[in-house]
Amino acid sequence: MDQNLSKPEINQPPALVIGPDEAARRTLHSRSGIYKAIAAGELKSFKTGKRRLILVSELELWINRIARKNAR
Repeated sequence: MDQNLSKPEINQPPALVIGPDEAARRTLHSRSGIYKAIAAGELKSFKTGKRRLILVSELELWINRIARKNAR
């Protein structure tokens, strides 16, 4: 029996926040580059407990600023 037929597909809404590792993956930046941008105040983030999180909307603003600044 096909396992895909036994499990209904659940559509999840897009994440509102992501961690630095996921931010690096999505933007094709290094993890250390994400942390450098956070430390420099270029990319806003926040901590909840021990986790550092980034609003996806802030990540989009940051990457768009970089793209505009470095456009040829």
